[in-house]
Amino acid sequence: MLDGTIIPIDRVAADRPYYSGKHKKHGMNVQVIATPDGTPLWTSGSLPGAVHDIKAAQIWGVIRRLDAAGLIALADKAYVGAGQRVLVPYKGRNKPQSQKTANSAHAKLRGPGERANALLKTWRILRKLRWCPLHAGHLVKAIFVLQARETG
Repeated sequence: MLDGTIIPIDRVAADRPYYSGKHKKHGMNVQVIATPDGTPLWTSGSLPGAVHDIKAAQIWGVIRRLDAAGLIALADKAYVGAGQRVLVPYKGRNKPQSQKTANSAHAKLRGPGERANALLKTWRILRKLRWCPLHAGHLVKAIFVLQARETG
């Protein structure tokens, strides 16, 4: 599973690159690859919150590496156009029943994988980052290492 998440930061309105219009707050975009059961496998560094998920995945080379490894990832609609290795749900209204069924199955498969981002958000330090936002990716990686130790 491939997904992006926003780590909220303490910034002023002048910091436009950090503002995520989708989430209506300042933050850092972090990409996460997780197993179907929600165990995090990899996390990217951080990019400003204004960076879209597909652009962040391209910057970090996630899509290229999935192609090279021959792996398939499930992702949300933010990754439409990422290529054949990234499976996304159908977009649009008034979809035929077959597409609605496919989207439902896609959501059921992706749901447990969302646990990786949910686990990340449980850490109090990430509820609102109050130090240099450029280091958010390092902090997220450290948290994933700690979580792996706890479960392993």
